[in-house]
Amino acid sequence: MKLYISTFAPNPRRVTMFIAEKGIGGIENVMIDLNAGEHRRAAFVAKNPLARVPALELDDGRVLCETRAICTYIEGMHPEPNLMGEGFEERAFIEMADRRVELHLFAGIANCVRHTHAGLAVLEQPQFAEFGASQGEKMREAARWLDSELARQPYVAGQRFTVADITAFCALEFARALMKFRPGAEGMNNLQEWRDRIAARPSAATRV
Repeated sequence: MKLYISTFAPNPRRVTMFIAEKGIGGIENVMIDLNAGEHRRAAFVAKNPLARVPALELDDGRVLCETRAICTYIEGMHPEPNLMGEGFEERAFIEMADRRVELHLFAGIANCVRHTHAGLAVLEQPQFAEFGASQGEKMREAARWLDSELARQPYVAGQRFTVADITAFCALEFARALMKFRPGAEGMNNLQEWRDRIAARPSAATRV
């Protein structure tokens, strides 16, 4: 299998961190240079018409796209350690937490960065600075919600580490790098403690 990823992009990092947590090998990483526009070239568009990374090319030639779908496939092939839930009930609550993080925290960070950071202008045209700034505020609303969740439970989805923690961590690291966002500096001490705890996991050192 081949995993198409890009340096510094948070969604590919979610998949590589997921794979690292599983402790599996045998998947070839193929770098796609977004700044050079390689994701828009015919060879890659033939694999993913939406021109987005990550994309997982299976051994039979099919290509699986979208981060959550790729992780679901990997979870199915390598069920342990379990990261997406044992049984329908736990799976549902983990998916709820993961989707909340993705839709409200992750998306706000991505929109803020894509519309306010000069280095992302090559990927986002036109940029709307006011929209980006407003998304930065909405991201902080989501971060405060997550801070309150982590006041009563050790992980994003409850009592154990799951895919929801990977999504939240990769989102916050993207914000840390490009928005200089530090939860503790803004009074979100539970979120900061959680971030530092997740950063100590070996999988967090995975870079793309």
